[in-house]
Amino acid sequence: VSTQSNGPGELPEPSMSDHCSWHKLQVCWEGGKDVVQQGVETRILSPPWRMFLLGDGSPTRHLKLLSGEETVVEVIDMETVDADGEAPSIVSMIKPPLVRRQVWLKTASGKKLGYATSWWNADDCTDHLRDRSLPIWVSLTGRQTEIYRDIHAIMSGRNKHIEDGFEVQDSPLWGRYYLLWHDKQPLTLIYEVFSPALSQFLGPIHIDP
Repeated sequence: VSTQSNGPGELPEPSMSDHCSWHKLQVCWEGGKDVVQQGVETRILSPPWRMFLLGDGSPTRHLKLLSGEETVVEVIDMETVDADGEAPSIVSMIKPPLVRRQVWLKTASGKKLGYATSWWNADDCTDHLRDRSLPIWVSLTGRQTEIYRDIHAIMSGRNKHIEDGFEVQDSPLWGRYYLLWHDKQPLTLIYEVFSPALSQFLGPIHIDP
């Protein structure tokens, strides 16, 4: 079920306070599993952006293909957490103890194109992220790990910290969250937000009728 408090172009003022120890969007529009399966109207999200956000491919791989540069991970924080009430509710599907990892996704030249937070079982994190400076996709494919990307929601909103990182103002930020499954078990929950600068490659985010 989709929820909406503002139109995609009617953004709330970004919160200056840090209500949690990771950075989530102050949502003005969100679409759940039904929207993920059926798609989004063009007035909300243009076809190239729909493919980027709703596709089941690796975002770090897509960023590399779009920008023509290697995708570099800047690890912001990585810590063991007992519980995370600010995380999407499906974090309960990841067996504790939990490790939460926050990163910027950047081009080799240093431009920030994405922000991501992921939650892992501590043992799975140790096993699958042996070099924690690498993108998740590189770590998993390097070990030929078969994964399934199960997208649960896409959303648009504001976050002052992420906007500052992307060096943008008064522009909608789009993101999504999903589970990665491996061997019929949820491996990690990932929450991603992408820079409006991707419009350089994907075109306008939405198309007015």
